[in-house]
Amino acid sequence: MAFETRDLTPRIATEIRASKQELLSGEYASKIRELLEQRGVLVFPKIDFNDDEQVAFTKTLGTFAPEHDGEIIYKVTLDTKVNAKADYLKGSWYWHIDGTMNQVPVLASILCAKVLTEVGGETEFCNTYAAYDDLSDADKAEFEKLRVMHSAWNTLFYYDPEPDPRLLRGMMQIGDQELPLVWKHRSGRKSLVIGATARHVVDMEYKKSAELLVRLRDWATQPQFFYRHKWTVGDMVMWDNTGTMHRATPYDPNAGRRLHRTKLQGEEAFA
Repeated sequence: MAFETRDLTPRIATEIRASKQELLSGEYASKIRELLEQRGVLVFPKIDFNDDEQVAFTKTLGTFAPEHDGEIIYKVTLDTKVNAKADYLKGSWYWHIDGTMNQVPVLASILCAKVLTEVGGETEFCNTYAAYDDLSDADKAEFEKLRVMHSAWNTLFYYDPEPDPRLLRGMMQIGDQELPLVWKHRSGRKSLVIGATARHVVDMEYKKSAELLVRLRDWATQPQFFYRHKWTVGDMVMWDNTGTMHRATPYDPNAGRRLHRTKLQGEEAFA
């Protein structure tokens, strides 16, 4: 099988068809990295990697990033028997960027579908580079001056508006971080840094801040910046975490949905 690509929408997501051997050889690693930065999301239909193959493929693309506890494969599931911290993943049903609590967020995440649900459980993406590019010049000039406080605990109120105080305190221990609203990348490109962890715009009146953050989320997730992946078992999807937001569509926590994740270590700090 030759290395073939097909854009899935004009502004985001490209499908790649290649054999396991070609992907694992690293022969196309630089091309995949280039496409990832250009297109934000890459889809490998029914490649059906096992865990060892997924890890090996990830390592061809950059520095492998294990989980905080040293785990190599993270099981994305709401089944608490498989993932003891599954409830935390309910925050993934809302638009977000991974790693906003870190100075250097992960470069990319790779998901392989193992068990799916009949209803819900799609993964949606939006291109935050393109969303910035299409802003008016006046908005760009204003937004590049703004900074936003991000908090992991802010996501809790999306799915649990009346949380247990102990749960809230635990989430608050993860910390907060002030980040630029517009990320000026080393490449010269710029992207929006928003999503569910974005709590308030620094030094802006609360109501005005909330209005702006909601406006920008609505702007960035318009159809022209958007791709939804309907999973098939064996699919692999990877995304550029530095230039996209993503979320899962809600699904029954008891459905057994399970995807396996690996990550590439971040290479660039928010700036």
